[in-house]
Order: sequence, then structure tokens, then C-alpha cells
Amino acid sequence: MHFSRETKIKTWTVSTIALLLFIVPVYFNGQWTIILGIFADYILTGLEGSIPTIITVIMSFFLIVTIYGTLINRNSFKNAPKMRDIFVLDWLWFTLRVLGTLFAIMTVTGVGPEAITSDLTGGTMMNSLVPILATWLLLAAFLMPLLMNFGLMEFIGTFLEPIIRPLYRVPGRSSIDALASWMGSSPVGVMITTQQYERGFYTKREAMNIATNFSVLSIPFSLVIATFIGIEEYFLQFYLTMAIACILTALVMVRIPPLSRKEDTYYEVTGKQIDDRSTEGTMLKTATTRAYKRADESDGAKSIARDGTVNVIDIYGGLIPVVIAIGTLALIVAEYTPVFTYLSYPVQLVLELINVPEAAAAAPAFIIGVTDMFLPSVIGSGIESTFTKFLIAVMSLTQIIYFSEVGALLLKSKIPVSVWELIAIFTLRTIISFPIIYVLALLFVGL
Repeated sequence: MHFSRETKIKTWTVSTIALLLFIVPVYFNGQWTIILGIFADYILTGLEGSIPTIITVIMSFFLIVTIYGTLINRNSFKNAPKMRDIFVLDWLWFTLRVLGTLFAIMTVTGVGPEAITSDLTGGTMMNSLVPILATWLLLAAFLMPLLMNFGLMEFIGTFLEPIIRPLYRVPGRSSIDALASWMGSSPVGVMITTQQYERGFYTKREAMNIATNFSVLSIPFSLVIATFIGIEEYFLQFYLTMAIACILTALVMVRIPPLSRKEDTYYEVTGKQIDDRSTEGTMLKTATTRAYKRADESDGAKSIARDGTVNVIDIYGGLIPVVIAIGTLALIVAEYTPVFTYLSYPVQLVLELINVPEAAAAAPAFIIGVTDMFLPSVIGSGIESTFTKFLIAVMSLTQIIYFSEVGALLLKSKIPVSVWELIAIFTLRTIISFPIIYVLALLFVGL
């Protein structure tokens, strides 16, 4: 197959830029990050304290549009199907969007029940999570096409396919999703996965396997967790333990329900779009041919700008209100009810059985992570035992399914998944990874 010189230049130029933005780690201001992370930090610093208000105003505007499209005139976007998907909703997503926007308004203005506006609930969402989420996804919305549309995933995926496919039952291209999470941000990794599914490059089962096993928190945020809980001197051991636990846990998770029962079929709207046929010649020739073919099919800068704008509208008008609604409700349950204390009794018995120090204080941290990735560290920071802190910190990263972030992203996506499936995956990840983490904690820290 012949490709023009322009296509070849476009493939390698754009792919190199995408690698530098999303994948290649750089040392900046005393920590390892990626260039996308540097951009995000500049935005967060420049708009420090203003982002919650800005996001609330934007969400309020989009809620008005949603009310019009959903309750007043459901045919108003019939000639714009992408906008219709965003602004004409069923009752569940409409309710969550209304609740999320109302929670944001209450928290920013300080008017409303303390259970919603408290620093431990709505304040955590609006002041800690939403600014980071909104900034990272804003950048990713416009820059992700560089990663996905110009052949980089096809090129790298061809080489990794013989390794990744038999181990994790996913395409080699999924390694890009994992690297985007590990080096940058787990929401970006999930967003890449969901878009790849919706465009016909992953099956339902592959998308779920990738999103629930490879969307690990980034190195910079992991350092924040380690520092907050008080084990920063063990950071290398901490991150190595998390990486080993995630790699081994994923080997099991993809082979058991509910992930193993997911249909191996593509999104019905788009169908299969990936070309996984072999070409004659070496693996290098196959990889370059697939990369050139993908770049040749890309629509160019105008399409990227258009799709990026739609992505931003969906993120700020649809996704973030849902994240705020689900996250705030989950944090209210965690902070104002004894639900997690009761649920943690079996965990406490197990921890006491294997002589984990301060088992009663630590037990809730092992299950409260289903609500938010930061809460286990909040609990763990008050514990004296370094060994127990190490267990909590690693587990909080390994569990992955946080309803304030990853869970909400998946529920909002077109990937067919239920709340109960996500809870089951969270529980199984906890059970499978804990023995691995415990043994490595004994090796690296000691009781």
C-alpha cells in the first residue's frame, strides 16, 4: 500500500508531539510529570481559587440549555445529533445533572445544608477534585486526537499486541491508555478508553478491562497521596508495590466475572473500525502501514477543533455535574452516616487476624475508597503505624474504582456498565490485591 510523503511526515510529526505531551516523563519543579501536566499546573496556578466559580457558571448555563432540550422542546437538536446526546436526557441523567449543578452553586455560595457545603463533602469535590478534573480534561479534549488519530496507537499497539493480548485480553494499543494514566491522569486514561470504544476501536469487554484495570493514578498525584499520609520516604517502594499489585490483579480480573462476561462486540452505532489484519512483511512494516493508514484517514485540524469543542461541552455540561452529584452524595454517606463503619467490620477482623497494627482505625479506609480516591489517606493520616499507612496508601491507588471520578466517568460513557458491576469490581480488586500488597509491605517496610 502506497502512502504520500505528506502522510508520512504528518504521522511521525504529530505522533512525536503526542508522545511528548502525554507519555514522556519530564522533571519539572522538583517532580516527575508530563508536559500536559505542566500546562495543567499553569492553569491551576493562574486561576487558583476561581475555577470552582467559573465551572459553576458554565454548568448553570448548560443546565438551562438541558432544561430547554429535555423538558420544553425535545426536538430542538434534531439536526445536531451530538448536541442532542448532550442536552436531551432521560430522567436519571437529567436528575444527576440538576443535582450536581445545585450542589456546586450551594458549595460556591455557601448557602445550603452543611452536609452538602462542608469542606468534607461538596468542598472536597469543588475545591480539590473538580479544578484538577476540569483542567486536565479541558486540555485532553483538544489534544487527545493527536494521540488517537494519527497512527501512534496503531504503531505501538502492533508491537505490543503479542504480549498484551494473551496476558490481558486487550489490544496492544491499550498500552497508550495505561501510559496516559500512569504518567498523566487517570481521568484522561478513562476518557481515551471511552472514546476509543465509541469510535469502534475497542469491544465492550476490552473497554471495561482497560478502564477498570489500567486507569491508575498518576505519579505526581501518587506522590501527593504518599506525602499526605506520611510515607513519602518510602515513595519508590510505595509506587513499585502499587505497580506490581495492579499488574498481577489485572491478570486475574480480566478472567473472572463481571469483566469476563462482557460481550466481545463493538459499539452498535459505529461498529468495528479497527483494522487488525496482518500485512505482508515484518512487524515494523505492519506497524508503519497501520499508522500511515490511520493518519491518512484523519480529518485534519478543522475536525479536531470541532470534535474538541463538542468534547468540552460534554465535559463541562454533562460529565462534571454528574461527577459532582455522585461524588458529593457518596461523601455525605461516608461522613454523616455509619454505613462504612458497619461495612468495615469484616475487614477489621481480617486485619486483626494477620496482626495489622491499629486494625479498627484502618478498616474503614479499605472500603471508603469506593467514594473518593483521597478519603483513605485522610483516614490513614491519623494512624501512627507506618506499615498500616503503607497498606492504606497502596490500596487506595490499586482499587481504581472511585465513584467521584472513574466510576462517574464510566457511568456517563456509552460503555454498558452498572453501579453494581462497578462495586463488584472494586470489591474484587480489593480482595485480590490485598495479599500482594501485604507481602510487599512486609518486605519493604516491616511490621
